[in-house]
Amino acid sequence: MIRALTVCLTLLAANADAKEFYFCWKGSNEYTMTGRMTIPDAALSQPLVTEQQVTRFKIAGYHQGRLLGTWNAQQREPDDTWVLNFDPTTNSFLPGDALPTGYSQGWNADGTAEDCGPGGFGFNSGNYAQDFCLNGVWIEESGLAPPTPFLVSERAMDAMCRLNAPMS
Repeated sequence: MIRALTVCLTLLAANADAKEFYFCWKGSNEYTMTGRMTIPDAALSQPLVTEQQVTRFKIAGYHQGRLLGTWNAQQREPDDTWVLNFDPTTNSFLPGDALPTGYSQGWNADGTAEDCGPGGFGFNSGNYAQDFCLNGVWIEESGLAPPTPFLVSERAMDAMCRLNAPMS
């Protein structure tokens, strides 16, 4: 009984030592994406947070407010692209043209934005554009220029990137 209580308290303490971030991306032609991630406090003191330090991550893509698909890192398959680069000092994701690798964000979509698979959804921020992958197809009309920043907040946002009102 005491061992179970200790394990529960340890898990609660671990979750309390992390920060939740919400983000929203406004692409072209009424494409949007919302997401959230959890980063341990210890990682936030580093100059760059990568996918290896993020403990929870989920995205949802929309077109004209209608859900297109979702993806989360906790249920990813071994061959799913999972690359994340987040600057905790500015609360921003590195843009696609920031790294010599060709892309700085690959959330179930690599630099070609064509590897999200049948029934899949993904986002890529590369040296050509920031854009969606849907059902294994690059959604070119969703794309924005690589250095375009997008909103990161400590409050949740809706599919149109509006901050949700805090609950009392």
